Amino acid sequence: MIAILAAAFAFQADNTLSARESRAGYKLLFDGKTTNGWHNFMKTGVGAGWTIKDGVLSSSDPHNAGDIVSEDKYEWFEMWVDYNVSKGGNSGIMFRVADTGDAMWHSGPEVQIMDSAVDPHGQLAGYLYEIYPSHDEAVKPPDATKPPGEWNRIHIIVSPKKCETFMNGVKYYDYVYGSEDFWARVKKSKFHEWPEFAKSASGRIGIQGDHGVVSFKNVKIRPIKAKA
Repeated sequence: MIAILAAAFAFQADNTLSARESRAGYKLLFDGKTTNGWHNFMKTGVGAGWTIKDGVLSSSDPHNAGDIVSEDKYEWFEMWVDYNVSKGGNSGIMFRVADTGDAMWHSGPEVQIMDSAVDPHGQLAGYLYEIYPSHDEAVKPPDATKPPGEWNRIHIIVSPKKCETFMNGVKYYDYVYGSEDFWARVKKSKFHEWPEFAKSASGRIGIQGDHGVVSFKNVKIRPIKAKA
C-alpha cells in the first residue's frame, strides 16, 4: 500500500486525494487555497506570516507566522507531507500536541525538518528530535534529504504496534510509542524536564513556523484505529 500511494502521488495534482486515498480514509490537512483547519498554537486564527501561493503554504515571515496546529486531534495516524526548506531553514512536524504549556514541544514529539547542512546537535531532517534515531554514529541512517530549494516527502506512521518514519522513501527508524526504550530515550533528552511531554492520549498536529522560511503542500492524514 505504501509503495502504491507513493507512486500515485507523482501522477496527481497537488493537494488532491485520489480515489484510492479517499477509500483508505485520508483527508487533506491543507486544501491548497486556505488555512482552514489550522490555528496558531493556543490562539485563534493564523498569523499573517503564513502565506499561500500557487498551492503552497509557507512561513514566509517567521517573525509573524508562529506555530500552527490542526483543528482536529489524532491518536494513531498515517501522514504524508511535502516540504521545501530554505537554506539554513528549520521547522518540524509535531503530533499529540496538547492545548497546554508555553510551546508545542512541551507536549508533542517532533519530526525534524531542517536544512541538513545546519545539523545542530547531530539531528537531521526526519529524526524524531532528540529521541530517534540514536546519537550513535554507527546506527545513524543515511541522509536521504534533498538540498534546500527542492521538495522532500516525509511519511510518518504513528500506530499502536509500530511507528515508522520515511524520508523520500527511505526508512529512517521504527519504534514503539510509550515503550521502555521510548521513555528511556526521553529521559536522556531535554524533554524529561516537561511532565506533559508525550503524555497526551491524542492531540493536534503541529507545524513550527518561527525558525525560518519553510513551505508545505500535499499534507495528507488518515486516522488509524487501535484494534481491541
